[in-house]
Amino acid sequence: MSLIPYALMRPVLFAMDPEAAHDLTMQRLAQSQNTLLQAAWQQTQISDPITLAGLTFPNRVGLAAGLDKNARCIDGLAAMGFGFVEVGTVTPKPQPGNPKPRMFRLPEANALINRFGFNNDGLDAFLHNVQQSKVRRKGKSLLLGLNIGKNAATAIENATQDYLICLEGVYPHADYVTVNISSPNTKNLRALQSDEALDSLLAAVAQRREELAQQQGKRVPIFVKIAPDLTPEQVQVIAATLQRHGMDGVIATNTTISREAVQGLPHADEAGGLSGAPVLEASNRVIGQLRQALGKDFPIIGVGGILTAADAVSKIHAGADVVQLYSGLVYTGPELVTQAAQALKNLR
Repeated sequence: MSLIPYALMRPVLFAMDPEAAHDLTMQRLAQSQNTLLQAAWQQTQISDPITLAGLTFPNRVGLAAGLDKNARCIDGLAAMGFGFVEVGTVTPKPQPGNPKPRMFRLPEANALINRFGFNNDGLDAFLHNVQQSKVRRKGKSLLLGLNIGKNAATAIENATQDYLICLEGVYPHADYVTVNISSPNTKNLRALQSDEALDSLLAAVAQRREELAQQQGKRVPIFVKIAPDLTPEQVQVIAATLQRHGMDGVIATNTTISREAVQGLPHADEAGGLSGAPVLEASNRVIGQLRQALGKDFPIIGVGGILTAADAVSKIHAGADVVQLYSGLVYTGPELVTQAAQALKNLR
């Protein structure tokens, strides 16, 4: 149990601009991790191991990509009790992302809208930060996922090269790599989910992965992160493409561009991806469709709309093997990690 309940901190953070609150939180995490101050949020890691894609996840609750884009806070986040932490999205070159303001709270719906646009310090800085993490050097039970994307300035027809540059860079340091083709905040990125584009991208990724596996003597699993705004027919095509190219798992889902669940609320019309409670149903629907299409053994990481332990359980019932949190941390705090992990352990 952390020393400072999040309920005491939330009013202070919610009084701030959302992105400023995010930046302050990450700055404090980076400064305080691996010090005595870490006790303020440290929690016991629930032991509930599960093996997927050849990896043993210490428990079934992970951090979704997007919170720690530059991999500065791996140790501090690990202290919250996650079984796995995914950082990024990283792009080959640094980029500022979209103009501010670009993050909005919708507290009436327990939701967020963001249009960050893969703002990050670039691959070199990202890899430096990953290598500075002490928690993995100490052999702590934690899996690390590294999430890769393309630069906004890279034409969509050249996107594959960006992914291959990032894949080669992160490969030696990742327990698994996530190919992010589903952010709504980089122009045309979601076009990579279409039939021919996805087939071409994953063919190139699979080929490069085999080359890297031969060179480095290890085969790193690759997951693909998809959107909730897909028809059943699109999900079927994606599932078949994942299997055809030997991908090891799928992350379902990213944020949604739908505003049906938040119509009329302040900020509801802001451009960007909607996350939090309103995306739970759509995410679970895609998870169910994927499970039916992929069979019982293909790994699925469920993410989207988890604000309670019961929400995490709903992901497993929908067909996911493990889950990830992001917006739930903003609204509920780190306590959600251990609550969800214990609830999923109780399903055994």
